[in-house]
Amino acid sequence: MLSSSARRGAAVLLSAAVLTTLSACGAAPDPQPAGATGDAKNAKQPGAATSAADFGSVEALTAAAQKEGQLNVIALPPDWANYGEIIKAFEAKYKIKVNSENPDASSSDEIAAVKSRKGQKRAPDVLDLGIAFARSGAAENLFAPYKVAAWDKIPAGQKDADGRWYNDYGGYVSIGCDAARVPTCPQTFADLLKPEYKGKVALNGNPTKSGSAFGGVYAAALANKGSFADIQPGIDFFGQLKKSGNFIPVESTPATVEKGETPISIDWDYLNAGYAQQFKGKGVDWKVAVPSDGVFAQFYSQAINKEAPNPAAARLWMEFLYSAEGQNLWLKGYARPVLLPAMTQDGTADKDAVAKLPQVQGTPAFPASEELDKAKAALAEKWDKALS
Repeated sequence: MLSSSARRGAAVLLSAAVLTTLSACGAAPDPQPAGATGDAKNAKQPGAATSAADFGSVEALTAAAQKEGQLNVIALPPDWANYGEIIKAFEAKYKIKVNSENPDASSSDEIAAVKSRKGQKRAPDVLDLGIAFARSGAAENLFAPYKVAAWDKIPAGQKDADGRWYNDYGGYVSIGCDAARVPTCPQTFADLLKPEYKGKVALNGNPTKSGSAFGGVYAAALANKGSFADIQPGIDFFGQLKKSGNFIPVESTPATVEKGETPISIDWDYLNAGYAQQFKGKGVDWKVAVPSDGVFAQFYSQAINKEAPNPAAARLWMEFLYSAEGQNLWLKGYARPVLLPAMTQDGTADKDAVAKLPQVQGTPAFPASEELDKAKAALAEKWDKALS
């Protein structure tokens, strides 16, 4: 599947193990949430539960969620990392209605909704955020601590120690290109400067708000002698692209790709791979390349709203996402789930889905938290001026 819009805020820290693991087999039943036994009499209130054990049993957690009867999600395009199928699978399995609002929202919009709708029934229960927003939201005490059954399988660097957020899926920055409209598709960031690409190069949104666009600028920085501590070369690169006329201020979406308005799109590999599949046979010959001169990988993160109006459903949603079933559904959407290394080892990863992941050359590196903060601040201060 693929992206609908630039809905994300900056995210990072995709483990090399997840990104390079390409062998797996079979599928398996969902794991039982940790501590999924006990007396329901000892169950905590749903909003205070920090694991399934606090409900007394898995059955009690499910029953509590079904009693609530609904789950409020936000910023989940159905064509982003296979979220459409994920939502349908959750609804079918648990008979819980998922209210999906504003699918094209950004991470900053998600945080704003949590704050502005505190105490309201329509507040989002769960969030899928760029890591920078997950960290800042946790620092503002907006999220509820909760550890899923697979908690111990999530690498330490991919989660908040208190369970307020944990990474879910990720991918590499890639260059998508419609070979039906572009005779020679670019393979690197350096290629994008060629005159033949005038009026053709786009990002999936504004990098000050969109995680995919943020990743694109970071990758461009790495391709131009920058570093995670210095994103300025990436900003300068896009300034140069704009000056040359190659970069266009059009947000790439499925619609702009299909219409030929954004024949070259810098986006996550799982989204660009989705374009290739979705528009096959529709006059779009979409090719995907992970640029060797700017290898950048990134994760998004899950979190539960501390004031979730449907707290049991929120926690059941998390258990579903971090089960083999949920992780394989992300994998089916070309995204690389956080539990892929563990699932490869225990044989629960979908082998066919793994084989379809875009190929990558080179080993990614990852910025530290302070480097992320610095990059985010630099973009906020300098992006608009560079592209004006």
